[in-house]
Formats: sequence, C-alpha cells, structure tokens
Amino acid sequence: MKLGPRAALAVAMLLLAGCGSAPPPDRLLRLPLAAAAATPSAAASPAPEPWLLVLPVAVPSYLDTSALLVPDPGAGLAPLPGVRWAEPLRDAVPRLLRHDLAQLRGDAGPWTAPLPPGLTAARLRVELLAFEAEADGAAVRLAARWSLARADGSALQAARAELRVPVAGAGPDALVLAHRQALRQLAERIAMTHAGAAAPGR
Repeated sequence: MKLGPRAALAVAMLLLAGCGSAPPPDRLLRLPLAAAAATPSAAASPAPEPWLLVLPVAVPSYLDTSALLVPDPGAGLAPLPGVRWAEPLRDAVPRLLRHDLAQLRGDAGPWTAPLPPGLTAARLRVELLAFEAEADGAAVRLAARWSLARADGSALQAARAELRVPVAGAGPDALVLAHRQALRQLAERIAMTHAGAAAPGR
C-alpha cells in the first residue's frame, strides 16, 4: 500500500522520535589486571609446593549476571544503571586470582589443569560467599573460603576470610577498583596462610 505525503511524514516523525528516545548503550567495565597491593606481599617458603587452582572457582548464583550490583533502598541488590561487566565474574575471579597468586608465589603457581607431565601440585579450591558493595556504598565486602590439599589427598589447611575494602571516590570506576583490590587482598591472604607449606620431602 502506498502512503500519502502526510502519512509518510507522520511515519518518519515517529521513527525519528523512537531513535531519539533510545537509551545510550551500557558502558562496559572490566576488573583491571593490575591492582595495588593493600597489604604486604606474602613471603614464600624456600621450596613451596606447586599449586593447582581447581576450576571453577565457585561464586554465588546472584553474581551470575552482567550487571554491576549495588545496594537498593531496601535490603537487596540492584543493577547499577548504564554499566555492566565486560567479563562474567565467574571468569574474571579465577583469572585474577591466578594472576595475583603467581605474583606472590613465583614459579610455584598456581597452575590450572592440565598440569605439565611429571608435575604434581597441591589442589587449591576457592569459593566466594559474598562479593558486593556494602549497604552504604562506602566499601566492597568479600567473603571467601578455601582449602588446600596435596596431590595425594592429604589436607594441608582450610580457611576463610572476611575482607572489606573502602571505595575511594564516587562513580562506577571507584567501585570496580574496590572490587579488584578485594580480590588482591584475598590472594594475599591465601598465600600468607600457606606460606610455610613446603613441598613434601624438602
């Protein structure tokens, strides 16, 4: 059906109005690779046993979202408008933990499977229990537990940590940086807890 001049003009105006009201695309935020150490680096033992970071690192199901969650006026969490994670936290958390632990432990890892032929390693399992901004938005809270067991299955130690990192500044960038520093502090806590775990027979 052919539209008359007035009808065609009306359709064009509606299309333009629709385009003008479209919200801007979300800004993608990514946890940076580098993070300033908030606590002293762990002192590695003279002959640390290699570690294998067992994947996946468990994260709470509510974090399985691309939204950057912030406290809402009630008792829950709500997505921060206009921004979202560029990488799922279930992928970012193990990637950054491995990076930080490798800096702290050097050649002792942690590795991820598959291990090189002939290499045995203690199994490190990590679970995040909470990873979010506090109700007042002034800090990021991270709660985690982990366990370390030698390749033969003998337990070395199980531990947990409750960390609180202040948000320095306003806006989503400051919130992202606080999330990153919390992960760095977790890696430092894990490395320091097991710093004396030398390789068997050494």
